[in-house]
Order: sequence, then C-alpha cells, then structure tokens
Amino acid sequence: MTLQQFLRILAARKLAALLAFAITVGTTLVVSLILPKQYTASTAIVLDVKSPDQVSGLVLQGMMAPGYMATQIDIINSDRVAGAVVKLLKLDTNATIQQQWRDDTQGRGDLNSWLATLLQKKLDVKPSRESNVIAINYTGNDPTFAAAVANAFAQAYIDVNLDLRLAPARQYAAFFEGQTKTARERLEVAQKALSDYQQKNGITSADERLDYENTKLSETSSQLTGVQGQTTDSQSKRGARGDTVAEVIQSPLINGLKADIARMEAKLNESNINLGKNHPQTQRSESELASLKAQLEAETRKINSSIDTTYQVNKLREQQLRGALANQKERVLLLNRQRDELNVLRRDIESAQRAFEQVSQRSSQTTMESQTNQTNISVLNTASAPVDPSKPKLLLNVLVSIFLGTLLGVGLALMLELLNRRVRSGEDLTEALQMPLLASVSSARTIMSRRGAAA
Repeated sequence: MTLQQFLRILAARKLAALLAFAITVGTTLVVSLILPKQYTASTAIVLDVKSPDQVSGLVLQGMMAPGYMATQIDIINSDRVAGAVVKLLKLDTNATIQQQWRDDTQGRGDLNSWLATLLQKKLDVKPSRESNVIAINYTGNDPTFAAAVANAFAQAYIDVNLDLRLAPARQYAAFFEGQTKTARERLEVAQKALSDYQQKNGITSADERLDYENTKLSETSSQLTGVQGQTTDSQSKRGARGDTVAEVIQSPLINGLKADIARMEAKLNESNINLGKNHPQTQRSESELASLKAQLEAETRKINSSIDTTYQVNKLREQQLRGALANQKERVLLLNRQRDELNVLRRDIESAQRAFEQVSQRSSQTTMESQTNQTNISVLNTASAPVDPSKPKLLLNVLVSIFLGTLLGVGLALMLELLNRRVRSGEDLTEALQMPLLASVSSARTIMSRRGAAA
C-alpha cells in the first residue's frame, strides 16, 4: 500500500475515523471529569549510613551493603509499619471505618490488617538515585488525610526501625544481666573460698611466713652441720691416746705439770747420785715426783672425760637438730603446699574478676544500647496537604486519548476498507486486475469544477 492509497482510504473513511476519534477523546474527557480527584502527599526521609553508632562508636558495615536501601524500602512497605500507621492515626477506633469494615468483610478477619492492606495499596515508596533519600508517597481522596498518612508512614518507619535495632539489644541486655549475676556469684564464691582457707590455716601472709620458715630451716641446717663436725671431731679424739689429744697437748696445766715432773726427775737423779736412794731428801723427791705424775694422769683423764662428754652431748644435740630439721622441712613443705593452694585460689579470683568485669562492661553497653532513642533516620521533608490533585490528569489523559483516538480511527478506517475493498485509483485497478492501465476518465464532478474554474 502506497502513501497515496493510504490517504485516499482515510479520505473515503474519514467519517468513521473521525467518529472513533471523537468517541475516544470524548469518553476519556468525560471519564476524567467524572472520576474523583486523587491527591498525592509526599514526605522524604534520609538515612545516615556513614556516621558511627552513638553508643558503640562503630560504623556498621551492614549499612554500606548494596541491599541496605532495598531492605529499608521493604520495611516501609511491610505490614508492621502499616499496622503502626493505623495505631498512630487511631483509624481502628473510628466508627465509620469500623462500619465500612463490617460491610466489606461481614466482620471476618482483623480490622487492623484490613486497614493496613488498604493503606499499602495507595502507598508508593521510591528511593532517590545515587543518594540515601527515600520518598514516601501516599495517594488519597482527601489531601489532608493523604499528608497525615504519608507523615505517619515516615514516623512509623522510624519507630519500627528503632525497635528492630533495639530488640536484639534488649535480648542481649537481659542475657548479659543474667551472666553478670552468675559471674558475681562465682567471684564471691572464689573470694569466700580464699578467706575460709586462710582462716582455717591461720594464714595472714603466706610469703612472709614461708620466708621466715625458710630462714629458720637454713639456720637449723647450718647448726646441724656444725654439730656434726664437732661430733666427728670428738669421736676421732675418743679413739686416740690420752696424751696425744690436742686439748691435752695444748693444756697449760698439763704442760706446767710436765715441766715440774721434768725438773723433779732431774732433781731426783741428782739426789740419787749425790745422796743415794735411801736419803730422806731423795725419798721426798720421789714422793713429790709420784704426786706430780698422779696429778698429771688425773688432769689427762679429766680432759679425756670432757672429750667423751662433749661427744655424747654433740651426739644428742645432733639427734635433736636432725628431728628439728625434719620437722622444719615438713613445715616448709606444708607452707609451700598452702602457698600453692592460695595461688590457685587467687588465680580463681583473678579469673572470676576478669570475667565479671568483661561481662559487666558488656552488660552496661547493651543496656545503654537497649535504652537509646536515637536512630540513623531523619525526616528530610514533611508532607503537607497538596493543593492540586495528582489524579486524574486531565491534560495528559486528553493527549493520550488524542493519540489513541487517532490510532483507533486510522485502524478502523483500514479495517473497514479491508472488509469492503473499493477501487479508488488506477493503481488499485492495476493491482487488482494485474493488467496495464491505458487511460483514465475523470468524474463529471471534476470536469464541471474545472470548467467553472476556467470560466
């Protein structure tokens, strides 16, 4: 089909095309005027995803994830937020709305869910491109009500978002509160165990007592070593000859007696030579010499007896020191065991103290997090009652109807032409008969119009 054929068809079927065009445009215009006016109120909220948390001071990496904005949009569109809007606006207490719900559902179902579904149908949530701003749009018949619902959705979203953040914190706070009590009880038990052990064993300062007992042990050991040396020395002197013992040799009295005996023997020899053995002077000298020797022997026996006594005393002292040393070793070992027990109890206290401090710190933090009322969402623009309706858009509807009416008129003309094909030019005849066109005769109307124009 050529353009000329197309134009001839439109010219021939112009009445049908114009009628379809007029009906389409007229119907659209009438419907647009009859439809109730719809008003769209819009509020904007902004999400701060870069600032650190006010309590923990940490930047939450989840806010930087690509799906974070999509998640927030799903939250706004959720039934929970819609139910919160119903509560905020107190729609469930309105008698008219309750009657409308009964008429619509015959009293079946839940009023809040029914209202939430109605609100969600007219809600439109759109995120801004390359920004953290979300637009919340609500369309309704009443501009004031539409603005109130849009603002209620923004506030409900903030409340629900805050509650979603605080719900885990509240659970953690309750958990850590119980853990803190348990850790405190463990610390108290460990401290009581240490105190009871110290009272039972009379321990004030284990390290000082152990140092004192170690010093006493060293002193006892030194004393035992010294006494053992003396005992050995006394034992060796007991087996020696009496006149070869050092104490005998070094005794001034013994040495003096030996000197006197030597002089007396010299005098006796001289008296024997000069006076004879029976001389009274010689006999007196022999008596004195015998007395000196008896005295020397007595002194020597005394020294040997004292050595034996010293040996017996040292032996007894050695036994006593051995017993004292054994007892002291047992005491030191007991103190060492007590010190080890104390160290174990102290480590238990330190471990319980660290656990209590950590749990207590975490409990304080989660308690603060559960009580915070701050969120990373702020209302950027508050919705106000729109002046101009958003629906129906009369000019846009008319322009669309003109376009659709034109398409419908042209389509109708072509359809009628296909159903009742006519020969409207030589080209149509040539195409239909598949024969060449030799000549064409103009219509009488065309001839008369030409003559009238020539005259």
